[in-house]
Amino acid sequence: MFAILTGILVPISVFVWLYLDAKNKRETLIEISKNLGDPKRLDDLMNLLDDRPKEPIDYRRGGVITLFVGIGLYLMGTTFLGFILKGVGLLAAAIGAGTIIAGYLFPNDSVHLSKAVEKFEEG
Repeated sequence: MFAILTGILVPISVFVWLYLDAKNKRETLIEISKNLGDPKRLDDLMNLLDDRPKEPIDYRRGGVITLFVGIGLYLMGTTFLGFILKGVGLLAAAIGAGTIIAGYLFPNDSVHLSKAVEKFEEG
């Protein structure tokens, strides 16, 4: 019974925590906007409080991490946990290799993107 309640209680508590955190940010922005006359300064403040990353995702970094996790799982499967873990390790390594390839095939910043558009328009 305790395990079932824990499984329900954890997601609900995380949801409430995230809601209250966002609510405090909204209330703070409302109070600041009442005292701030310049809309440009308000936009700068909102950009400062934005939690999202400003840089694009680097798929190559994530792919290398996933690849080596897969290799580690495979090696653990060969040494002491059996053939099931070998398969899981190979799957994770293949996903990591695919992510690395995707990182090289698809441009992830504005410089590479503009170069790709220029090449497309030329050809």
